[in-house]
Amino acid sequence: MRDHALVLVVWARYAGQMAVVTPWAWRRVGPGFWRTKHVVLQLLRSALLAAATLSFFAALRYLPIAEASAITFLAPVLVVLLSPWVLGERLRRSRLAAALAGFVGILILLRPGSSILHPSVVLLFLTALCNALYLMLTRKLPKDSGATTLFYSALIGTLALAPFVPAVIDLGAISGRDAFLFALLGGFAGLGHAMLTRAVSTCPASLLAPFTYLQILWATAAGYLVFDHWPDGWSFAGMAVIVASGLALAWQERRRARAALRVP
Repeated sequence: MRDHALVLVVWARYAGQMAVVTPWAWRRVGPGFWRTKHVVLQLLRSALLAAATLSFFAALRYLPIAEASAITFLAPVLVVLLSPWVLGERLRRSRLAAALAGFVGILILLRPGSSILHPSVVLLFLTALCNALYLMLTRKLPKDSGATTLFYSALIGTLALAPFVPAVIDLGAISGRDAFLFALLGGFAGLGHAMLTRAVSTCPASLLAPFTYLQILWATAAGYLVFDHWPDGWSFAGMAVIVASGLALAWQERRRARAALRVP
């Protein structure tokens, strides 16, 4: 991202996902894989995902990857706070407590003197908001197949950004290594979304939620190995509070789901 325009990097990410997802969706559903009963919701969801990616990638130009990734995990907290209005769900005290704990973790990360205390942190809050709305809209799409939803996830990011690519791309500046990294970016994005969709379709969300926080570990490792950045003690404390609040929320939801199954 340091060597190429933001729009080009994000477009490559979604175009690569389209290249991976489209043949897979065709094989699973058939030539009508693009048909949906919720066109508006699918397009809005796709636009939110593209906006989240743009915001996150833009923020990474100025902020360390580990702390930035941790702040985007504010999304589950926002889901809790917004669900009464978007999904019509009840805001329980246990959910609110977990949400407040997540905010405490964010405040620790944004303490005075922190490496992440930068104006671009606003982009991370926008990322979290877009991700939260994206997740809630996903729950409103029970009648569409996972393959169809996966296809639409990459659609807006690919088509909406494509007209801007000719203005920012410099083919002479793209080396073979750059082209390979662009292909990896898109390919891993498509493969990751495909595996996530498969996991969600076969396992309870409350069981999968804890594994999403492994992203912070991978981001920390990548930040150290690639960018030689290691979070300080306070940053680790803030990240730990965010992860703990999310895991507590997932545990509560899992207990509640099991209790509901035991009710005759």
